[in-house]
Amino acid sequence: MGGMVTVFRRELAGYFATPVAYVFIVIFLVMAGALTFTLGNFFARGQADLQPFFTFVPWLFLFLVPALTMRLWAEERRLGTIELLLTLPLAQWEAVVGKFLAAWAFCAIALALTFPLVITVNLLGNPDNGVILTGYLGCLMVAGAFLAVGAAISALTKNQVIAFVLAVAACFFLTAAGSPVVTEFLSQRVPQLADIARSISITERLGGFTRGVISARDVVFFASFMAFFLFANTIAIDQRKAD
Repeated sequence: MGGMVTVFRRELAGYFATPVAYVFIVIFLVMAGALTFTLGNFFARGQADLQPFFTFVPWLFLFLVPALTMRLWAEERRLGTIELLLTLPLAQWEAVVGKFLAAWAFCAIALALTFPLVITVNLLGNPDNGVILTGYLGCLMVAGAFLAVGAAISALTKNQVIAFVLAVAACFFLTAAGSPVVTEFLSQRVPQLADIARSISITERLGGFTRGVISARDVVFFASFMAFFLFANTIAIDQRKAD
C-alpha cells in the first residue's frame, strides 16, 4: 500500500505543479455557476435546492474529466517514463489505483469549491442539506466512473488527443444512454436494449442520489464499474508496457 500512497501523492502534487489544475477548476466553477443560474432556471424555479447543478454535472464532467485522464498514462508512455515507474518496487495495480485516486481527489476538490452554491440556497431558503450532500456524493461517484473509463483508455495509446476523444465518446455514451430520446427510440424498436441502456446510464444512477436516496444497487453499480475499468487499466498496462 505504501507504493500506492507514494504514487497518489506524486500525481496529486503534479496537478498543482502546472497551470492545468487551476484552469480545470476555474472552467468547472464558471461553467457550473453559469449553467445553474441560466439554463438551470435557478431563480425561476422558486425552489431552494441544487437540482439544476446536479443535472449539469455529468455533462460538465463529460469534457473536463477526459482532459484530466488523457495524460495519466498516455503522457507516461510518450515520454518513456512508464518504464521507470513500473520498475519501482510497487505492483502495477498500486500504480493504477494511486493515479486514479489522485485524479478522483482532484475532482473532489473541484466539487468542494462549489460550496458558494450551497451557501446561496441556504440564504435564499430552507433546503434539505441531506439531499444536497447525497447529491454531491452521487456527483463524486460519476466522476469516479468517468475517471476509471478515461484512465483505461489512456493506457491504450501514446496520443493524448486520441485518449481525450475516445474518453469523451465513452462518457457521452454512458451519460446519454438513459436520456428519454434514446430510451424511447430503443423501446419502439428493441425493448431489451432500452432496459440495458437504462441500467448502464450514469444519469439514471445519479438521479437516486440527487433525490436523497442512497441505494445499495447504485453504490454497487458504481463500485463494480470502477473496479472493472481499473482492472482493465492494469491489464492494458501489462500488455503494452513494452511498447
